[in-house]
Amino acid sequence: MAVERAAVLAYPSSVHSPIDLKQMALSEKLRLMEALWDDLCSREEEVSMPEWHKTVLDERERQIAEGTAIFTDWDTAKGRIRKRTHED
Repeated sequence: MAVERAAVLAYPSSVHSPIDLKQMALSEKLRLMEALWDDLCSREEEVSMPEWHKTVLDERERQIAEGTAIFTDWDTAKGRIRKRTHED
């Protein structure tokens, strides 16, 4: 779902105070997040990938090509991520 730039314009660049996320409705947060993501994606060449990230992606690509990659369904993966993040 593409977000119109007007969603970002609702937050004037002349305002330098932080946005109070706790006061924003969920729909506003999602619109803002999507607008930020769209902007970042349109400037992909400006965002550098850390070397460790490239290494991980290259290894996964190699495993897929060799047929040795192991895939997990999304619900199982979310459960593992939640467990890991709540243990810390």
